[in-house]
Amino acid sequence: MNAITIVIAVICILMIAYRLYGTFMAVKVLKLDDSQVTPARELEDGKDYVPTNRWVAFGHHFAAIAAAGPLVGPILAAQFGYLPGLVWLLIGAVIGGAVHDAVVLFASMKKKGKSLSEVAKEELGPVAGFCTGLAMLFIITITMAGLSMVVVHALEKNPWGTFAVAATIPIAMAVGIYYKKTGNLKNASIVGIILIMIAVVAGPSIQNTVIGEWLTFDSKTLSLLLPIYAFFAAALPVWLLLAPRDYLSSFMKVGVFIALIIGVFFVNPTINFPAVTKFIDGGGPILAGPVWPFISITIACGAISGFHAFIGSGTTPKMLERWSDIKFVGFGAMLLECLVGVMALIAATVLQPADYFAINSAPEVFKTLGMQVVHLPELSKEIGLNLEGRTGGAVTLAVGMTYIFKSIPLFSKLASYFFQFVILFEAVFILTAIDAGTRVARYIIQDFFGELYKPLKRPDWVPGTIFASFLACLFWGYLLYSGDIGSIWALFGVSNQLMASIGLIIGATVIFKIAEKRWYLLTCLIPLAYLYVTVNYAGYWMIAHVYLNPASKGYSVLNGVLSIIMLILGAIILVSALRNAVNMWNQSKVNLENTVKVS
Repeated sequence: MNAITIVIAVICILMIAYRLYGTFMAVKVLKLDDSQVTPARELEDGKDYVPTNRWVAFGHHFAAIAAAGPLVGPILAAQFGYLPGLVWLLIGAVIGGAVHDAVVLFASMKKKGKSLSEVAKEELGPVAGFCTGLAMLFIITITMAGLSMVVVHALEKNPWGTFAVAATIPIAMAVGIYYKKTGNLKNASIVGIILIMIAVVAGPSIQNTVIGEWLTFDSKTLSLLLPIYAFFAAALPVWLLLAPRDYLSSFMKVGVFIALIIGVFFVNPTINFPAVTKFIDGGGPILAGPVWPFISITIACGAISGFHAFIGSGTTPKMLERWSDIKFVGFGAMLLECLVGVMALIAATVLQPADYFAINSAPEVFKTLGMQVVHLPELSKEIGLNLEGRTGGAVTLAVGMTYIFKSIPLFSKLASYFFQFVILFEAVFILTAIDAGTRVARYIIQDFFGELYKPLKRPDWVPGTIFASFLACLFWGYLLYSGDIGSIWALFGVSNQLMASIGLIIGATVIFKIAEKRWYLLTCLIPLAYLYVTVNYAGYWMIAHVYLNPASKGYSVLNGVLSIIMLILGAIILVSALRNAVNMWNQSKVNLENTVKVS
């Protein structure tokens, strides 16, 4: 199997899906109407509610949702072979993820840009609203810790990468201020992109200097610095740091993957992995569970992801200028993220399987597999790092992309530069989700605890903003500081897909009220049925075999208790939605009978 065949097929499928299914969702199911005023225009305050150019909104939304999931998930899932991940990415994104993102964004905008917990409260009642808010608080905390863990491993003792990533913060703020004062998006974009490229190129020159020593951090220090950065991203006005940083990052994200697609067409590398491996029944060195349900838990972003519900009911609904932008921003960004996930899967599977497992397994575990590395010693020498045992997926993506590009004569001598650039790219990719996610966590905390102290609900009350931002960073910062990639990522996978189920439940409820034809509900119910069964079985498997199993390496009572609580909350929300649906169905029958009698 050649990579170019996969890329062409995937691009064609996604373009057709956007043109046909995306239009059907926008016109028939959601009935988007640009004559209505969006929350961004109605409630414009210059801080959270800011009418935003659709391309900037797309850049923010895509940068925020496309975090570690489409990069790390497909790479870890390559343990099962290239076929399971590829099939799930395509089916999950078209049938599930794009629909989920569009309906959640629509539901939030219908409720003036409120969070999903507030939407649930109005649509399903106070019990479901409380459970949704509590579940969202648990899930966003776990998600932020899981995403941040990947950044920590990418930047640990890497001053080049740390310098380049840190430089994006003042650059983004300068671009935000310039655009705010002049309104000139083109010049702001050009200057911002040039400055980011300069920061990347300047990275090697600081490695062996005093600045390089200052920027050489261990994992514990980075675990403290990331929540501090996220606090300011959550508390400052959206136009000053979060939106311009996400917008500029989207150029890097899209640009790198366009370059990777071109590289695949130029090199046409061979997929060295088999369609399926011997680990599809479980017992793998990276993921202990079987291909189902864990393929759908490991690959979230890129297929369907509950984290998107936080962005779709957090920052983005407060930014869209027109209702029709939901198709472009919500549906379209999800399909583009699917392409990102496929390219990450290709980057992993063009490696020799032994090289892949040597990178993603602890050395003592790799020895038990009976494999011999092929190109890894050569790649380690060219890149300048020992690549064995660098688990977590981020390094594998950088190695895979470097492996493809070093086959091109122009890049053959630049392996170390390209590797570090991809590490920067991954860190920036994920950080944009961390800052947006923390801001959303701030909204959730303000809504949730605002029931106890009313001023907290006011977005213009500065002490409330600072308190909620601090609390959000404290919650996920603690998990990040005390956890490891194995325990956090597994917990993140189950909780994230549970959140997607909740998003589909609420989306189905909203569609039920507005749909001209009842069968339109199937757009949400089909992915919901699969995902809800999958996530509950995966949660049970992890609780029974890992979290509450003293013999397991991942034994953790805390993770087990969190998993049980989240699954119970999900069940309560589902029952509330079913009761609400029965009531609405009975009421519609009564109304129809009354209409017939009057006639």
